[in-house]
Amino acid sequence: GGEDGRIWRRCFGSLWALDDPEEPQTKQVIEHAKMNPHLYVLKPQREGGGNNLYDGDLVKALEEEPDLSAYILMQRIVAPIRKSFLLRNGECVEADTLSELGIYGVYLSDNGREIINQCSGALVRTKLASSNEGGVTAGFACLSTPLLH
Repeated sequence: GGEDGRIWRRCFGSLWALDDPEEPQTKQVIEHAKMNPHLYVLKPQREGGGNNLYDGDLVKALEEEPDLSAYILMQRIVAPIRKSFLLRNGECVEADTLSELGIYGVYLSDNGREIINQCSGALVRTKLASSNEGGVTAGFACLSTPLLH
């Protein structure tokens, strides 16, 4: 119901397509992002990590980029920082890190008829707290295993 939806939405960051920067709601969030860039990340719509824009770079792109449809604007998630041990290139190092849980799903339909709609897995990645990037394949993060209680 409505209350369940509000509870779930508190667990996820909002994101906005930038296909029509003149649409009133999109225009409003772009202006808010330019005034408060620390609350947002501008992400290219492609796989592989890297090339996310933060802070001054985000503002510059929102003001100067002629085609924003290649990006999504996302609420920046501020995760808690934890001490972790990372194994990279055969060396174990202790560092301040933050982790991100990705939950993946599959949705397939045919002319509006749902064929598959299911959870297909999860991934935890951990990166240095000082890094804005988070792609595992781009070398910015490590795969992790969650500790479940």
